[in-house]
Parts: sequence; C-alpha cells; structure tokens
Amino acid sequence: MSYDVELIRGDFPILDRRVGEYPLAYLDSANTSQKPQVVIDALVDHYERHNANVARAMHVLGAEASAAYEGGREKVAAFIGAARAEEVVFTKNASEALNLAAHSLGAGLKPGDEVVISVMEHHSNIVPWQLLCARTGATLRWFDITEDGRLDLAKASAENLINGNTRIVSLTWASNVLGTINPISQIAAQAHAVGAVMVVDGSQAVPQLTTSVAELGADLVAFTGHKMVGPTGIGALWGRYDLLAEMPPFLGGGEMIEIVKMTGSTYAPPPYRFEAGTPPIAEAVALGVAADYLHELGMADVAAHERDITGYALESLGQIEGVRILGTTSIGPEGRGGAVSFTLRTADGLDIHPHDVMTFLDSRGVAVRGGHHCARPLHERLGITASTRASFYLYTLRSEIDQLVDALDYTRDFFGRVA
Repeated sequence: MSYDVELIRGDFPILDRRVGEYPLAYLDSANTSQKPQVVIDALVDHYERHNANVARAMHVLGAEASAAYEGGREKVAAFIGAARAEEVVFTKNASEALNLAAHSLGAGLKPGDEVVISVMEHHSNIVPWQLLCARTGATLRWFDITEDGRLDLAKASAENLINGNTRIVSLTWASNVLGTINPISQIAAQAHAVGAVMVVDGSQAVPQLTTSVAELGADLVAFTGHKMVGPTGIGALWGRYDLLAEMPPFLGGGEMIEIVKMTGSTYAPPPYRFEAGTPPIAEAVALGVAADYLHELGMADVAAHERDITGYALESLGQIEGVRILGTTSIGPEGRGGAVSFTLRTADGLDIHPHDVMTFLDSRGVAVRGGHHCARPLHERLGITASTRASFYLYTLRSEIDQLVDALDYTRDFFGRVA
C-alpha cells in the first residue's frame, strides 16, 4: 500500500476543522501530535467497558484492565525493538522519564564526576541534570554546536569532553528546535568506552524514525506518547533490564514494593519498582493502540514522508524574503527532523517578534509555535531570544506549507507597512 496522506488524514477528525474562513493548517506537531480516531476510541472504550485499577482488583474488570495495561506495554516494547516488555517503564511524560533517569542514575555520583549534555537540549534534559549536579557536587559539561546547528564534535574532542570522569551522557536524538538528528550510536560508543551510561531524549525522534533501541546503542531512552499520535499523560523510559534492576526507585508507594515493614522495604523488579501508585491505565492502553497505528503505517514510510515534506518546507521558506532558518537548511546525509525554526524581519530590517508572527499566522488558520520552545540556552547560543517553529508530521500536506508561506508573506508585509 502506497503512503496516501489524504487517506491518512481521514483518520484524524480534528484536521477537518476550519479557523474562521481558513482551513486548519496544523504545523505544531513537535509540540503535540493530533490523534487518530482509533486512539480516541480506545480511551472511550476503556472507560466505558473495562475501567478498574490494575494489579489490585481481583474481579473481571480488574483482570481486563490489567491485561490491557500490560498489553499496551508489550506493544510499545515491540514498537521500539525492546528485548522484553519489562524494559519499558511507563511515566506520565518524557520529562518524568528523564527525571527518573537523573534521580536513579545519580545515586552514587560525587564531586569530581561529570555529566555531559548539549546546548541544544530541551529544558527537560537540562534541569534534571543541573539538579543532580547541585545535589551531588558533580560537574555538568556540554557539547557546543557548529554554525549549521550540529553537535561540535571536533570541539568536544579537543576539550576531552567525554573522559574518564564522565559518568552519564544525556543527549537529544533529534532537536525540537533545529531538527538536527544527532549521531547517538557514535557518542554512545564513546560514553561506553569510558564506562559512562548513555541516556537519550527520544521525544522528537521516536515518533518520526524507525527505532531499534538495541541498534541505537543507548542504555536509557525517554519518549512521550502525545507526540506519537498517542494521548497526553503517558510517556515511557526504556532501559536495559540489567541496568534498570540496579537502579533505585524514583518514587515510593503502592505496587512498587515487594514487602513493606516499619523497619524497611524491599522493591519489586523492573518495571514495577518505578511505577508507584495508580498508573495512567487508559492512556497506556491507548498508547499501545497508537504504536500499532504507526507500525501499520510503516515507520520507514512515515520517515520518508517527513523527509519529503521537510525538504519542501525548507525550500519554500528559503524563498521568503526576511526569513532566517535556524540550523541546517538542507536534509543532508545526516538526516533532519520535521521541526523548522526561523525568524522573520521586514524589508527595512524590522525584526517581527515570534509571538506576533504566531498570532498573525493563527488568524490565517496556520498553527505554529512562537517562543524559545523550552530551549532557552540554545536560543541564547544562537544570539536570539525566540523563534517561530513550524513542525510537520505524518499527516502534513504540501498545501499546508503553501498556506504557511502565504501567511508569512502577509505578516511581513503588514509589519512593513506599519513600521
């Protein structure tokens, strides 16, 4: 079956919406993706027919809910190529997954140890490591970027960034601002060579790329459901089972224990030791449905569509007077994700604030994001305070890119007239 974008769009009810007189052009999928009807139906069906708590209730509904919840875990594990379902820990989002990683991996850190991240990280992959280093006395170091928005590997090598003191390396697989796809396997090999653990923020990459955690070379991978056509309130941390088994719990409570006594407690094996309390049950079931939906589409075809639509967007935006694209302006052999961030200025050199750009585009049916996209250090590194980001996904049409271009022309000319 060929990849038919128009047919696929029929699975997403919201894409039929109009914004005033304009059709909705939803170009904010790096923020959150839209949901197909099968995912919406899965949530409704669970609450209507199978709602109960998991691993506690010994009645029919409890058994059904538990089976559906663990079935969601199995589907997600298969989607990312995990060796076993128990390597998938459900969290409420990628931010919680990264905090879990930082808290549990950092239990033995001390002054003199080093944690390595990059300047292009989302705040969710910066702040947990800052908190860890402040708590333990470890040192936080980071990769810089080149002028085309890729990790500056040469500078990192010259600075001996990954060295014998490195204990943890945590990097984004795909930048939510620049679209850069980082060479995770290469950096993971460097980390492992000095005995460090490799953590990956897969929030932007897992929804777009064929994922095999074994081939990626990472030890832990965080990702989130709402960016991969799944519901909000559900994310995951994949980890090598032997590593998860060594990590202490992140949160304490029901169902993450083996035995509780007043003098102390013992903990359940992974993944349950990291899932304290009632989990996001319906969301996990629906995330499994989302994983099945993406699998049936074919992630290779999804990635090919992303590549095509992003290439068309880069070409189209590059022809707009006053647009400056952040990062690389070509797909290139390294690949590129479907997030394109840019600034806009009038013909006489007036910079139009991204919030104004976002508002004017919205008035013409185009949904984008304006701001620093939870990546303020990256924007400071680029010498700007904010940018506008258009981001694409498996349902994006070329006509929506054309609508974006027309709206940007209108916005630039409007501010040029009033300047």
